[in-house]
Amino acid sequence: MYIVYILYSESTSKYYTGQTDNLENRLTRHNSGLSLSTKYRKPWGLIYNIGFLTRPEAMDLEQKIKKRGAKRYLLDNNLIDVSEL
Repeated sequence: MYIVYILYSESTSKYYTGQTDNLENRLTRHNSGLSLSTKYRKPWGLIYNIGFLTRPEAMDLEQKIKKRGAKRYLLDNNLIDVSEL
């Protein structure tokens, strides 16, 4: 199982999108500063995730979200409400 996830940093109001086969471990790595792209915006909270059977499927959605923007993707798919922003 491969998981596409979106994290949110309340301290910087930034989103991060990624994919992994071990979500718990990956979230720990983001919050412990072991991931270069997220180490300066922690703490990160998981706000969305979806599973896929294959890595190519997960990578495809990850790229679509990154191209569109995580916030816009969440709003367009009614996964967050404008009042939550």
